[in-house]
Amino acid sequence: MYHKQEDRKIVDKKDSSFGLLNPHKELSLPTILQKSINFNDMNDNKLMNRAADNIRILAASMVEKANSGHPGGAMGGADFVNVLFSEFLVYDPENPRWEGRDRFFLDPGHMSPMLYSTLALTGKFTLDELKEFRQWGSPTPGHPEVDIMRGIENTSGPLGQGHTFAVGAAIAAKFLKARFNEVMNQTIYAYISDGGIQEEISQGSGRIAGALGLDNLIMFYDSNDIQLSTETKDVTIEDTAMKYEAWGWKVLSINGNDPDEIRAAIKEAQAEKERPTLIIGKTVMGKGARKADGSSYEANCATHGAPLGGDAYVNTIKNLGGDPTNPFVIFPEVAELYAKRAEELKKIVAERYAVKAAWAKANPELAAKLELFFSGKAPKVDWAAIEQKAGSATRAASATVLGALATQVENMIVASADLSNSDKTDGFLKKTHSFKKGDFSGAFFQAGVSELSMACICIGMSLHGGVIAACGTFFVFSDYMKPAVRMAALMEQPVKFIWTHDAFRVGEDGPTHEPVEQEAQIRLMEKLKNHKGHNSMLVLRPADAEETTIAWKLAMENMSTPTGLIFSRQNIANLPEGTDYEQAAKGAYIVAGSDENPDVVLVASGSEVSTLVAGTELLRKDGVKVRIVSAPSEGLFRNQSKEYQESVLPANAKIFGLTAGLPVTLQGLVGCHGKVWGLESFGFSAPYKVLDEKLGFTAENVYNQVKAML
Repeated sequence: MYHKQEDRKIVDKKDSSFGLLNPHKELSLPTILQKSINFNDMNDNKLMNRAADNIRILAASMVEKANSGHPGGAMGGADFVNVLFSEFLVYDPENPRWEGRDRFFLDPGHMSPMLYSTLALTGKFTLDELKEFRQWGSPTPGHPEVDIMRGIENTSGPLGQGHTFAVGAAIAAKFLKARFNEVMNQTIYAYISDGGIQEEISQGSGRIAGALGLDNLIMFYDSNDIQLSTETKDVTIEDTAMKYEAWGWKVLSINGNDPDEIRAAIKEAQAEKERPTLIIGKTVMGKGARKADGSSYEANCATHGAPLGGDAYVNTIKNLGGDPTNPFVIFPEVAELYAKRAEELKKIVAERYAVKAAWAKANPELAAKLELFFSGKAPKVDWAAIEQKAGSATRAASATVLGALATQVENMIVASADLSNSDKTDGFLKKTHSFKKGDFSGAFFQAGVSELSMACICIGMSLHGGVIAACGTFFVFSDYMKPAVRMAALMEQPVKFIWTHDAFRVGEDGPTHEPVEQEAQIRLMEKLKNHKGHNSMLVLRPADAEETTIAWKLAMENMSTPTGLIFSRQNIANLPEGTDYEQAAKGAYIVAGSDENPDVVLVASGSEVSTLVAGTELLRKDGVKVRIVSAPSEGLFRNQSKEYQESVLPANAKIFGLTAGLPVTLQGLVGCHGKVWGLESFGFSAPYKVLDEKLGFTAENVYNQVKAML
């Protein structure tokens, strides 16, 4: 292990005719050849450089035509993606959804011109589509949006998340390989930039990938020393290689613009059987760029986030061997290079399919299971057999459900951010065991204290396909997860987010741990539509143990968007006998025992519903007719017919809402004729029953507030 940066020299032509550096030992050419690198099978470097220049020309021209975008990084990274896609990445051009394919996760979404241009060389985009970069209705938006049929595995943009998705995909691949053996031999490739390295999430993903020994993960770090507004040396002085080595990664440092060094590093990374690999490629921002006066425009911050512009663009395209008057061209020799790779892929894929066919013949039950796992269908669960203990906390009721899911949903992975015994995801863990390095036979992912990393990793599992991912923590810490939740919603990934300790009744832990504004925030995602016009997220806060089972049923049947499940810490009395819990699927419904022609309608979600039930007993002694409505999901409720909504919450009714969150949480349900009692400040440290009294979450206060309305 090297301990000083100067000991880990960057290989260039002067260092070695071959150009590979292993930070632990230098490898001679014979050693490399023993690792099955055969240069007779590789493409001529003149051709490889021509192809990389073709990508650079297309990328710069896309940005120029749109008059918007980021050309510099795309130009610097072209060499790596060209080598990867033309020589290494295994996928089926005719069947992009093939479950055994390698996957490429882009982290710096602003480098989308590089990805689109490369995919155009593979035939997934037309040149006309590249010309429509960043335009309305175009399949080439400013940042890539997941489209498996086009070869785009993930939406990227918020730096750090893309490579963390790759970590999740690598875990999913390990999980599936433990069950399906030789048909799950895919490699997960990730591409990260200086910004992704700097984002704090890189620590969580780097630590976890190293701890789990994800040798099926190969990440290229495009280290070009330039970022949007400064040189990286002004903000980063750490030794990135040593950092990743400390996390248990293999680290290779190369010239990231040299095809020989790139391919050699990928080969060595593929041969690694114990650790994930980071390939640090020193690249040139804006490689090949020229200014208006013809001087070098390389390694310049100005090329990062703006078109090259005017004569600088013209000179750059000329310098790269293109025609500025007709830049959207695939050179014939480059087209031939990628056509050759397409033929190679046909043979490689045919061999993989033959292996799969023989395996399926020998293992028909496993083959059927593999197909089911990747079908995207909701799993079959015997919901009726789940028995809940009356009066239990909804987090405990959730644990009961998770115990059933652990035995009935074989492709489910549950995670926790070091809180499994508190968020009660241990209901699942008790029926399986945690992932360990070299052992992915279990189904539980211990993420450590890293909520954002955990969430993104679970999203990556979902993106990989074949697994159903869920993750848990305290509701107040959902604040750490919001960027990931938003991406899950945007990508329509059915991750289940389990949030417990849902309100100020966390009690003695005090305001740092007591959610107040969180429910209003996350319920906004129910109001936000995805690009299919559906609610971008399902959010459920069940009123008691029985409603918790229904909430989990809805979550598991929701395979098109993420679901948030919000559970209580404290015990909750069950709703009145005769309540039809199946009605919870409508988002809001009338609780059993409600009066006909009510004087007032009481509405809440979660544990506040039982408080309304208690307050109703006092109101009825005064002859007040009351309807109680449990509303676990306003989003689902608003999807119902206007007639149903009116039958539950009449527009002209007097409605009283009770919420342990901000009053605005229920304002949409209560309406202009109503009143909401909520919490308008941070919480306090005290036993939760004391807080109920002090903050007005009692039957008596429900009585007083409603009487004042009437």
